[in-house]
Amino acid sequence: MTNTSSILLGGGCFWCIEAILKDLKGVLKVTPGYAGGSTERPTYEQVCTDQTGHAEVVEVVFDETQLPLKDLLRIFFTIHDPTQLNRQGGDIGRQYRSVVFGDEDQRRQTREVMKEIENEKIWPASLVTEVEGETAFWPAEEKHKDYFTRNPDTAYCAAVVAPKVAKARSLYRERLKKPTSASAG
Repeated sequence: MTNTSSILLGGGCFWCIEAILKDLKGVLKVTPGYAGGSTERPTYEQVCTDQTGHAEVVEVVFDETQLPLKDLLRIFFTIHDPTQLNRQGGDIGRQYRSVVFGDEDQRRQTREVMKEIENEKIWPASLVTEVEGETAFWPAEEKHKDYFTRNPDTAYCAAVVAPKVAKARSLYRERLKKPTSASAG
């Protein structure tokens, strides 16, 4: 029996988050897109102006019997730096903020996990992740879907996405859908 849920997670560039989460057992679907802004059906170019208020996010559809929400959140908080305000590394702007959009129970669980992460001192600074209510989700353009798989040799993917994917695959090897080496390729 499955218990399907979905949540919107933003942790910088959606190419990175999608590439990591789609390989986890219990994740049924990961769709990159935009949430939290004022423009309907925003484009990537509009979001990149930092004027729409949207964050790059992924909609994660998952089976909570295989991957409980708190486990998914713990992974999320280790695959990006939730202490960086409106940025992830060299990606700077509000569209790269750390954010979770969810229903009341998801927000409660997110705050609980954030408190655990803070208490465990996983990060050297305080978490700045925004925890917000449910909102409209606008899927990204086709060219952004499964971007890393289709474009692993682009400069950004090789320099930024691949190392994050390799680290996540190494850390969460037992949670992967299929066995893989620690490499991103």
